[in-house]
Amino acid sequence: MKKITGLFSIILLLLLAATASAATSTTISDSTSTTAQDAASLVYVSSVKVDPEVFYPYEQGTITITLTNSGTSSVGLTNPDILSDKIHIMNLNSWNTMSYIGSGSTLSYSFLVKADPPDGTYFPLFSVGTQNAGSIHYPLMIKVDSADIRAGISQKPDSFALSTKNTINVSIINPRVAAIQNIIIIPEGEGIEVSPTQKYVGSLNGQSSVEVPFSVTPNKDSVLTFHISFQNGDNDHSTEVILPIVLGENKKAAIPIVNNFKLASSGASYSLTGDITNAGLTDAKSMVVTVGSPARAVEPYAYYAIGSLASDDFSSFEITLTASDLSSVPLVITWKDNDGNSFSTTKNLDLRTNAGTGSTGTVSGNSGSSSGSLASATTGSSSTRTNSGFSGGPQGGGGIFTFGGSGSGGISSYYPVIAAGIIIIAGIVLWMKRKWIAGKLKKR
Repeated sequence: MKKITGLFSIILLLLLAATASAATSTTISDSTSTTAQDAASLVYVSSVKVDPEVFYPYEQGTITITLTNSGTSSVGLTNPDILSDKIHIMNLNSWNTMSYIGSGSTLSYSFLVKADPPDGTYFPLFSVGTQNAGSIHYPLMIKVDSADIRAGISQKPDSFALSTKNTINVSIINPRVAAIQNIIIIPEGEGIEVSPTQKYVGSLNGQSSVEVPFSVTPNKDSVLTFHISFQNGDNDHSTEVILPIVLGENKKAAIPIVNNFKLASSGASYSLTGDITNAGLTDAKSMVVTVGSPARAVEPYAYYAIGSLASDDFSSFEITLTASDLSSVPLVITWKDNDGNSFSTTKNLDLRTNAGTGSTGTVSGNSGSSSGSLASATTGSSSTRTNSGFSGGPQGGGGIFTFGGSGSGGISSYYPVIAAGIIIIAGIVLWMKRKWIAGKLKKR
């Protein structure tokens, strides 16, 4: 009986020992699980970078997600993923092994993704598993927008003149909510000089615009194309702006008008004087006046430098010349615009009405233009000589018995006329008083 009682006591002790061991094992396991969960709860998403900020439909980009471990224990991470039916991961198998993020450290996942249409804002879910502690989830925001940039010509002249420099502004508008980068504009056109040959704009913010100026000098009718390329993230995009170049008259150009021209003899040469008025809308710079063939300009005034002639202003000139035929004198006027383009026009002054000294009238004509050299545009025009005179002077000149004279001679040009008048009046007075004078002489 005592043996049986001892046996039961041993069995009971073994059962109590087994129960205590099982309870201790369960407690350790629960403690380990709780510690892993606590460690994983201290891992969080600290930053998200989306490039580009806004996708075009079907465009690829990158999403970089950074996690930070603020705890004191390392945490194992595995199977990172982005859950969405519109945003597709192109490199899903890049993380097949478990990665550990240490205490106070960061770990980044970069996903190559593609965005599907239509336009809109999507909220995919980032998910990553942890060792012995479930998963970490974080919502993302991705925008898809098919709106493209708009480009056009915001400034150009009303018409393009041959070999004349003009300023053209290319306007680029970004209607998207995010910036575009690396904008390059390259102009191309046959027979057209464009400066600069290309223009770089680093970045253009969303819902903003930029004006890019170019200097354009056309040498013939042509088509000017501006090729515009840019990047959205690492994706290349391009567009074009086409501008037809049709040569015509420069509506704002300076227009020299010749008034009150007069021709008078000056020894062996002739003096041509007059006024030039700028009837155009822009100033004429470095204006010079001379005469052309068959006349020949001679000193002391072979060339008359007017200088700058503002719009609606006028200036006088004087040219000395010789010619075998003064029936028509070509007056050559040259000048430049603000951009340094050179212009020239020739006014044919018709002096055939008579051979007197004075000739007044108005002469106008068209202008030829060139860049770097002078191109004449000769125009035939006429004037009416209003003064007449006696014969005795050279053809077209002012002899001693002629009326009129050079505008540059002042009153001295009229001394012969005044002297002749005094002599005639004195003769008439002496004739009328001849008897009275004769009587006075007899008394003496």
